[in-house]
Amino acid sequence: MLHRLLAGLTLGGALLLGPAALAQKTYLHCGRLLDMRQDRAQTEMTVVVENGRVVAVERGYTTPATGRDNVVDLKNRTVLPGLIDCHVHLEGETSKDNYLKEFTQNPADVAFGSLEHARKTLLAGFTTVRDLGGSGVNLALRNAINRGQVVGPRIFTAGKAISGTGGHMDPTNGYRLDLMGMPGPAEGVANGPDQGRQAVREQYKRGADLIKIASTGGVLSVAKDGSAPQFTEEEIRAVVQAARDLGLNVACHAHGAEGMKRAIRAGVTSIEHGTLMDDETIQLMKKHGTWYVPTITAGKSVADSATKNPNYYPPLVTPKALAIGPKLQGTFGRAYKAGVKIAFGTDASVFRHGVNAFEFRYMVEAGMPPLQALRAATVNAAELLGQSPALGTLEPGKLADVVAVEGDPVQDINAMQRVRFVMKQGVVYRQE
Repeated sequence: MLHRLLAGLTLGGALLLGPAALAQKTYLHCGRLLDMRQDRAQTEMTVVVENGRVVAVERGYTTPATGRDNVVDLKNRTVLPGLIDCHVHLEGETSKDNYLKEFTQNPADVAFGSLEHARKTLLAGFTTVRDLGGSGVNLALRNAINRGQVVGPRIFTAGKAISGTGGHMDPTNGYRLDLMGMPGPAEGVANGPDQGRQAVREQYKRGADLIKIASTGGVLSVAKDGSAPQFTEEEIRAVVQAARDLGLNVACHAHGAEGMKRAIRAGVTSIEHGTLMDDETIQLMKKHGTWYVPTITAGKSVADSATKNPNYYPPLVTPKALAIGPKLQGTFGRAYKAGVKIAFGTDASVFRHGVNAFEFRYMVEAGMPPLQALRAATVNAAELLGQSPALGTLEPGKLADVVAVEGDPVQDINAMQRVRFVMKQGVVYRQE
């Protein structure tokens, strides 16, 4: 019965239900159900959940077979698969003193902060995320969530991201000379093919689900250039081959066109940001089947922060934020219209966690139809992760990751900011 479903711990408006909730079937009565496989909406449907998986999707409002089963009334909601954000950083969040935190926070401080970021992300409807780089706390956070010790989305993480000396992922950028030292592959800094292979194996050893590299400069690193190439094609190819040997895909941070072209030719799985991609880059991505994860929200956020407060970022960062940030939405629109494969990603941490759904609005503003934007965060994202058999649609046999929103996002994409129900693997975490 419904009261059994609602029995549990309330946390910040969310209902946290333990393993007992998995003992019965749960019948979700959906007023409108989005079939992301067929890109269509169906009315008056029932999704039946048992043992953390979808066991049936039926027309009409099915009556439970026994009194032990639960019914959730979502008749005035739009229901769709759990959302997937393919680019987040759960360890941190933007603030004016963010750069000082590197010297004042211990790993335990980072870990406790990441718990709240993870919780907010899940309650916003993102039941799965791809964490693209941190200190290694992201690996422990993934494991704690998988064990059921803390609340958060399902995480696929790159552990530490990799770049060259002085590159976007060099953790000592901006330090005093006597503090810089010479970080190497264990710290995510690799020069030459051999060190690239070593850096991949280091992250594999630590338990990474994928590899993240930076083939160009970045916006928020304390370094002058945000777009020039910072790996040779030979170096990237060595990273990609080492990762493939270990069964790992490679995500590539890149803003400048030349760095993207090298990475695409070398075989990376996805380009992140892709701000300054040109027509040749677009054609290469289509030829090689490379995914594009645009992170429009991040671009808008850094530009907004730099505009409103010129001292929000260090002096080297502000010009890059103003130059790069505003261009992302236009780049995304060109890439989509040209037929590049797109998966949803936001770069949450550059802005506050839990508002990832703003990305949908920006995608639609740039010309992508609402259903295609939703597909990017479900079917496409699951494919990028290699998780299509388990995630991305609500079909029998798949994990029961379910989100319900107030309103119809096909007509008004802003409805994605009104999440009212979240289920992850059969457990309800939010019910309003």
